Amino acid sequence: MRKYLLLIPLLALLSGCSEYSKVLKSRDVDYKFEYAKKAYEEKKYLQSATILNDIYTPLRGTAKGEEALFLLGMSHYGNKDYANANVFFRTYYQRYPKGKFAELSNFYSGYGFYLDSPDPQLDQTYTIKAIEELQNFLEKYPKSEKVSEAQRAIFEMQDKLTLKELQNAQLYYNLGNFLGNNYEAAVIVAQNALKDYPYSKYREDFEFLILKSKYQMARNSVSEKMADRYNDVVDEYYSFVNNYPESKHLSEAKTIYKVAQKHTGR
Repeated sequence: MRKYLLLIPLLALLSGCSEYSKVLKSRDVDYKFEYAKKAYEEKKYLQSATILNDIYTPLRGTAKGEEALFLLGMSHYGNKDYANANVFFRTYYQRYPKGKFAELSNFYSGYGFYLDSPDPQLDQTYTIKAIEELQNFLEKYPKSEKVSEAQRAIFEMQDKLTLKELQNAQLYYNLGNFLGNNYEAAVIVAQNALKDYPYSKYREDFEFLILKSKYQMARNSVSEKMADRYNDVVDEYYSFVNNYPESKHLSEAKTIYKVAQKHTGR
């Protein structure tokens, strides 16, 4: 009896495979569309994507065509193929700007890239694309139920981009005077990041790195520029302690200030 019970799910699986093969060979577009919808609902995303890819063009211009295009994007999305999902979501909202699924297509076209966004040290092309798509979504649908989700994703990705810039600035700082004045490069990268991401959670780290870099530039400066550069360090110190009076870097910042003060008399 147990042997027969084990055969039941196997037979069901074979039956399902047999039906899928039948659908693939069929020329009945409506039949294929209904099967694809069923496959999508059952989370058989690869099956639904394969079938919908064959029929969304023949269905174009019909109500089913509009839905088929959206479901094709969602099938790729469900299969975690976010790059292809984006292609079909963009095609949908460009072809049907006021369509039934335009809002969701705009949202998922960006959110898929957000899910595909890599670690900060890797190439951030998808992160940038995700931010652009989601910002476009927020402009079009400011009252959407997805607004908070889109905003959260954007803030998270902006922090990721900012962290990448912080890592770049820190790398320049660590290189010091190797093959040039890398401290100046660290300051430039950090200052640009602060302009681009003024509300970043890494703002304190950037400002402290600027202070340290300017201090190192002053220490390694030629005599005629030393006084001006130490004055710049003192100014940077006052700005830092005013902004972050309880900073974890306060002790090191004070040490830098004491050295700079001796060269400026301030």
